[in-house]
Amino acid sequence: MMKIKKGDTVRVIAGKDKDKEGRVLGVKDGKVLVEGCGMVTKHQKPGAGNPQGGIVNRESYIDISNVMYLHNGKPTRIGFKMDGDKKVRVAKVNGDIIG
Repeated sequence: MMKIKKGDTVRVIAGKDKDKEGRVLGVKDGKVLVEGCGMVTKHQKPGAGNPQGGIVNRESYIDISNVMYLHNGKPTRIGFKMDGDKKVRVAKVNGDIIG
């Protein structure tokens, strides 16, 4: 089970986009796609979505170890605990359950 999920708000803690914050757009193989972070230039062929083609800027995946979850605006680590029969994520900074 991953500690960071799609839709979470995170802060980048390492790399060229350090201290930027954004929403997670996707998680794949220990990497996250953060809105507005890790921008790269791609050369795109003409297609249905972009009939002219050309050079586009888009987000690229960042290693999950380089981002930290934001809980009420404060960066925190994430733990797990059992809430009845369910396994839930818990913010280490204050023990709140993350919905």
